Amino acid sequence: MRLATWNVNSVRARCERVVDWLERSQTDVLAMQEIKCKPDQFPREPFEAAGYELAIHGLNQWNGVAIASRVGLADIETSFPAQPAFGKGDQEPVVEARAIGATAGGVRVWSLYVPNGRGLTDPHYAYKLEFLRALREAAAGWTDQPTALVGDFNVAPLSTDIWSEEDSEAETHVTAEARAAFHAFEDAGYVELSRQFIPDENRYTFWDYKQLRFPKNEGMRIDFAFGSAPLARATTGVQILRDERKGKGASDHVPVVLEIGAL
Repeated sequence: MRLATWNVNSVRARCERVVDWLERSQTDVLAMQEIKCKPDQFPREPFEAAGYELAIHGLNQWNGVAIASRVGLADIETSFPAQPAFGKGDQEPVVEARAIGATAGGVRVWSLYVPNGRGLTDPHYAYKLEFLRALREAAAGWTDQPTALVGDFNVAPLSTDIWSEEDSEAETHVTAEARAAFHAFEDAGYVELSRQFIPDENRYTFWDYKQLRFPKNEGMRIDFAFGSAPLARATTGVQILRDERKGKGASDHVPVVLEIGAL
């Protein structure tokens, strides 16, 4: 099975490009983040015409996650246990559309969009750390089955995962607390599979649209795939598809693709 994760940065704006890639790459399951739409706004028809079932979770024009599968979808969940809510100021806290889980091809897949954090003094940063902590606690109970925690983690866990740790727009991605929260998944029994197969430095998955970041290769590695031990044993390779950042209408992220053998 070929399983991929991709922050598509608006599925309505990039539907044609995403579906074309799915067909070209023969990907079986795609976890998407930042779909930026509600389920009734999702462009279903092109995905379904290409043979994919859909699980979609979106509450508004922000955030949003989805899974497309041509090997079945079952037991769909639109949040993980104790997923924290967020509300700033007078806002009523809401459990945002940042997680969706489904079983596809024998793998329990979670498409995850971890909060950005915004700034070190912003309440969103504390929310980010709590989100990671709660996810790790929930995921610790899923290690006996083939489980994939994939998506945009908004953490650059190593100094070589970001073009400059002085980048002011990424200050919440490189703190000791955020990095510790990321590595805690390893203590919970997971293997970060992209690093296992692609240990190279400066292998980024995201480049901002601003300031010619992509042509200058000033990016970050923030899209990851944690696998439980049963999934890690079955994974035979990983690719980071840098070329998908090229051309008209590209997302600012690229797909991370796992090749999974017999479970």
